[in-house]
Amino acid sequence: MKKIMLIGSGGSGKSTLARQLGQRLGIRVHHLDSLLWRADWQAVPREEQQRIQTDLVSRDDWIIDGNYGGTMDLRLNAADTIIFLDLPRTTCVYRILKRSTRYRHTSRPDMAAGCPEKIDVAFLKWIWNYPNVQRPDIQSRLVQVASTKTIVVLKSPQEVQRFIESVA
Repeated sequence: MKKIMLIGSGGSGKSTLARQLGQRLGIRVHHLDSLLWRADWQAVPREEQQRIQTDLVSRDDWIIDGNYGGTMDLRLNAADTIIFLDLPRTTCVYRILKRSTRYRHTSRPDMAAGCPEKIDVAFLKWIWNYPNVQRPDIQSRLVQVASTKTIVVLKSPQEVQRFIESVA
């Protein structure tokens, strides 16, 4: 595991797992949310998103967390290990509500500066619908690369914890 991609619903624990893996493996972590947003929730232009990620995946080792479906194939093709956090929607929604309280009016550590934590109905709906809308696409993409990549699907906080403990 030298080039690790983490994907999953909002609130699934991608950033937390990325940090833990980075510490255990001594690999630098890159949070797409902190790289692809500017202050006041201004998205980085698409071409720059592509350039940033092309630079990241060309490095010898990395851990990248974030979905960003439009550039996902770039990371899928470059990764040697793909971790899909496929946790229950209720867990993800609970974590998002908890996170929004914890970081109220401030930017969380894995988000760009000047982007205070926010929660709205559209985001909650996206998380709630993730298993039915995004998961099938993710699963299809994983099947396409399964013969050449290590794919880890974690379905509960307990599985995530056991995985972390198994990483030397």
